[in-house]
Amino acid sequence: MRTHAPAMLTAWLIGGGMPADLFLILFLALALDAALGDPPWLYGTVPHPVAMIGRLVALGDRRLNDERAGEGVRALRGALLTAAVALLAAALGWVLTAALEGLPGGWLVEAGLASTLIAFRGLYDHAAAVARALGDSLAEGRAAVAHIVGRDPDSLDGPGVARAAVESIAENFSDGVVAPAFWYALLGLPGLCAYKAVNTLDSMIGHRSPRYRAFGRVAARLDDAVNWVPARLAGGLIVLAAALLPGARAGAAWRTMRRDAPRHRSPNAGWQEAAFAGALGFALAGLRRYRDDAVEDPWMGDGRADLDAADIRAALRLYVATGALLAALVLGLWWLL
Repeated sequence: MRTHAPAMLTAWLIGGGMPADLFLILFLALALDAALGDPPWLYGTVPHPVAMIGRLVALGDRRLNDERAGEGVRALRGALLTAAVALLAAALGWVLTAALEGLPGGWLVEAGLASTLIAFRGLYDHAAAVARALGDSLAEGRAAVAHIVGRDPDSLDGPGVARAAVESIAENFSDGVVAPAFWYALLGLPGLCAYKAVNTLDSMIGHRSPRYRAFGRVAARLDDAVNWVPARLAGGLIVLAAALLPGARAGAAWRTMRRDAPRHRSPNAGWQEAAFAGALGFALAGLRRYRDDAVEDPWMGDGRADLDAADIRAALRLYVATGALLAALVLGLWWLL
C-alpha cells in the first residue's frame, strides 16, 4: 500500500528512503526544468539527450532513405527506423529506472533526468528573446524567431514574427511540456523517453517534402497519435489558466477552441493555438510560408492579427500561468493518490 504523502515526505526528511512516486518525481522534474532549463555549462560538455536521439535519426536517414528506392520501400524503411528508435529509447528508460530504483536518492536522479526531456524553460527563454529582439528591430526579430519556428523568416513582417512566436508558445506547450508529463505519468521514464524519440523523429523526418513524404509517414502519424490526448489536455489547461489570469478570457478561449481547433490542418496544434487566440483576443495561423512551400490554415480566433512584442509577452504570461497550473495539478495528484 502506498504511504500517505506527508508520511513519505517526513521519512525522506529524517533520512529514510523516499518510495518511488511518479507524480512527485514529475513535479520535481517540472520544477527543475522551470528553474534551470538546459544549463549551457552542462550541455556544452555532454550532448543533450534529444541531440543524441537526433544523431541516431540522422544516421538512419542517411543510411536508409535512398531516393532511388520506391515509395513503398522507403515507407517501410522509415517505419522500421521509427520503431527501432522509439523502442531503443523506451528500453533505455527502463534500464535507467531499474538501475535507479534501489539507489538511495535514485528518485532525485530520475527527476533530474526527466527534467532534461521537458522544455518549459527553454521555450520561455527563446520566446522572450524574440520579444526583446523584435522590440529592437525587425531584422533581429526575424533572426530570433528562426530558432523556434521552421517557416521562412525573411517572409515575416513584424506582426508575422510576433504571431509565429505566439503560435510556437501555444503549440510547444503541448509538445514540450504537457505531452512529456502525460507520458511520464502514464508509463514512467520509458514512456517519456519513447515520446521524445517519436517527437524528434517527427520533427526531423515527418515532413511532406518529396524526400520525407514516404520515409517519414509513420513517424508523422505516430506523433499525431501520441499527442492526441495531450493536445486536448493542454487546450483545457489553457482555458482554466485564462480564468485565473487577469486580462485573459476563459469563455472566449473555450468557445474559440471548440469552434476553430477542428478546422486546423494539424489534428492537434489547433487546440492550443485556438485557446491562446481566444484567451488573448488574437488571430493566429492563417498563411505561413516555409522554405519549400506555403501552408494556409483557417484563422484561429476572431481578434487582432497585427501582433507585436507586447503581445508575445502577454502570451508568455498565459504560458507561465498554464505551466503553474499543470504543476499544481501534478502536485495535487501526488497528494491525493
